[in-house]
Amino acid sequence: MQTTFSLAQLADPQTAESEKILRACVHCGFCTATCPTYVLLGDELDSPRGRIYLIKEMLEQGRPATNEVVKHVDRCLSCLSCMTTCPSGVNYMHLVDHARDHIEQTYRRPLSDRLIRGLLARVLPNPALFRLAAVGGWLGKPFAPALRALGLKRMAAMLRLTPGRLPASAGDFIGKVFPATGEKRGRVALLSGCIGPVLRPSTNEATIRLLNRHGIEVTIAAGDACCGSLVHHMGREEQALAQAKSLIDAWTAEAERGALDAILVTVSGCGTTVKDYGFMFRNDTAYAAKAARVSALARDVTEYLATLPMQAGATPPGLTVAYHAACSLQHGQKVVHAPKDLLCKLGFVVKDVAEGHLCCGSAGTYNILQPDIADRLRDRKVANIERLKPDVIAAGNIGCMTQIASGTSIPVVHTVELLDWATGGPIPEQLARKGEGRAG
Repeated sequence: MQTTFSLAQLADPQTAESEKILRACVHCGFCTATCPTYVLLGDELDSPRGRIYLIKEMLEQGRPATNEVVKHVDRCLSCLSCMTTCPSGVNYMHLVDHARDHIEQTYRRPLSDRLIRGLLARVLPNPALFRLAAVGGWLGKPFAPALRALGLKRMAAMLRLTPGRLPASAGDFIGKVFPATGEKRGRVALLSGCIGPVLRPSTNEATIRLLNRHGIEVTIAAGDACCGSLVHHMGREEQALAQAKSLIDAWTAEAERGALDAILVTVSGCGTTVKDYGFMFRNDTAYAAKAARVSALARDVTEYLATLPMQAGATPPGLTVAYHAACSLQHGQKVVHAPKDLLCKLGFVVKDVAEGHLCCGSAGTYNILQPDIADRLRDRKVANIERLKPDVIAAGNIGCMTQIASGTSIPVVHTVELLDWATGGPIPEQLARKGEGRAG
């Protein structure tokens, strides 16, 4: 793709990087076939190619974002399926991130939009505030249909996505070390995160048990907090970079206390961002080297578990698992086989979901900010899953787990919870409530 940026524009490192990305695009349109919004809406401007044209024109002309640009960029899920499909290696992720930053800097959203985005950016990265909000959402959940009928779809979506039970009280893991059982074979840092410990504390608990059982010491760094992913994808770069810096500092200090074999992440959306820290801070002289080290150490939990000699317990569960490949894991991190191979090795019957490349509609805050499209994608995903008649659904991202669970009665668990159970841990709570498998 030809570009017409001026030398003055290209002096900005972010613009120079976007110009390289734009030049890589050859207009082939392969991306349209795998873009969820184009598949649903059939609008060229709701495809990666169409958005690239809009972003190119906006950046080249150096103009504020227009209503049309904002509409179509906001509809992008950042699922990155287009990057898996693209034969030219166009890094759409970095381009749309730049576009969102530009929108945030140059476009004034309607008051209602600003309020809900501000609320999400303030509450979601803070586990204490999010827990309070989750309790409020649990109390208000019965009113979700009424709010939707009144046209308050975003408020209704927030209530609908609230768990049907009061959020469990997560243990205080920050700054603690969980020693290996028996001979110590390795040492890792685990990202505790912000949303996961509130919605599904069992994921981190299962991860720690599983790693300890296999000789791995687990530490959760003092200062562990939100990775910045949620606000990064909302275009709030200043907040995202501040959160990322805090986490980089925490992990750097932890690595100085003792060598780390890896930094493990159980939320694949967070993992994609952490692995990109090296790029995000490439021009920051104070953080470039530290960020690159963190990105080099970052692994999805299943990537690391695949290197350990795990064996099934005395009674393999033998359940049929529909494996949902989170977009951030399969497209963002290119981790495709490890989760399924681990489940198969430990005695589960694993089935792939039809149209597995298409997003479930979660995408961070997307299922709140774009509830109509998100609901259609969720229903399509759930229909494909239910055709498999599985005993359980496994996924590696809390957003996907919450989104899919809001549309089906089939238990949805994190992949690591099944791996923990199969190697001697307790049965996942969602399965226990359904009476599946053996007793814990």
